[in-house]
Amino acid sequence: MTTEARNAFDQWVRPGCTVALADGVGSPAGLYADLADAARSAGGVRLILGWCPEAEIALDLGAFADVRGFMPGGGLRRAVAAGTVRYVPAWLSQLPGLLAGVWRPDVLVLSVRETGRGLCLGSEASWIQAAARVAGVCVAELNNSLPDATAGHGLARARMIVVGESGRPPVEVPSRTVDPVSAQIGARLAAFARPGCAIQFGPGPIAEAFLAALEAPVRVDSGIITDAVVALAERGLLIGDPLGTYLSGTRKLYDWADGRPVLDGVEVTHQPSRLCDLNLLAINSALQIDELGQVALDQPAGGRAAGIGGHADYACAASRSAGGLSVIALPSARRGQPTLVGRLALPVSTPRSVVDTVVTEHGAADLRGLSDDERANALRRLFR
Repeated sequence: MTTEARNAFDQWVRPGCTVALADGVGSPAGLYADLADAARSAGGVRLILGWCPEAEIALDLGAFADVRGFMPGGGLRRAVAAGTVRYVPAWLSQLPGLLAGVWRPDVLVLSVRETGRGLCLGSEASWIQAAARVAGVCVAELNNSLPDATAGHGLARARMIVVGESGRPPVEVPSRTVDPVSAQIGARLAAFARPGCAIQFGPGPIAEAFLAALEAPVRVDSGIITDAVVALAERGLLIGDPLGTYLSGTRKLYDWADGRPVLDGVEVTHQPSRLCDLNLLAINSALQIDELGQVALDQPAGGRAAGIGGHADYACAASRSAGGLSVIALPSARRGQPTLVGRLALPVSTPRSVVDTVVTEHGAADLRGLSDDERANALRRLFR
């Protein structure tokens, strides 16, 4: 990178310190090598990682004494399975509290871009804003190829050290192909969307199919904004600007988001009382669900491609919203194995009390107001 980057890391990455590395499609990859070198020299450095969407993170994780991730993504799948990264289950709404407490970073490494409001985050706001407020120092890569998509004022410059410049565009994450089963489920989900409601969706082919099947105008209030939201806008079905905390898509999305205040920190996007005031339709998937309606997101093979993220945040808020609905949508089987089990052998990611309705390609089961026995019977009929 630059002499400035090496000098900054040598000064601030000290033995036993905690470093938080900004995540998402705009993560400061140009600083990875110098950060790893400084951590190896210092010794005993703890690293906090978020969502890594690339195929495999290009960072030498062995340079750190302890690496922890709360929403790994594909970039950390192998490292989590190998034990190089410790997976920590956490709701995204909990991150500001963790970062102000046991995970308070001595150093935050992030990407910024220049705007009329000063230095701002680009393709993600997520937990990075909260980390920037409490970090001892922020070491930043300036990257004006990132979209200007965050709401509010610029970042405080008092503890911001810009050490280099990059023209690297955000990582492109193409939409996954929608298979016939996902298309069936998406069509069923679209019937739940009333005109003017707010929708949240988890990433994946079911969400893509749901958004493509929508015929009513809706608001988007979701953790991740994808290319499918742009398509919704092009069809005249998006009310106002969407609100999310990550961008994840192709150049089309990043160009569309540039100049729009569509991203905010998790302390806003995942704030329970704000979400509860919306008529929120939350659409999330699962790897497995049991007969009580408990949801598991962790990979059965042991490598976690996804953490809890905002799944439970949105499900909880939608189930509490007077006009909302928390929906779990999943195929009845994956790779020949049923997705409904008697009891989860995996950790519970989202509790049964915030699962209102379950949708598969066969139909829907409304679980609201049902006892555990009644819920089990309704789910068995659905997964026939």
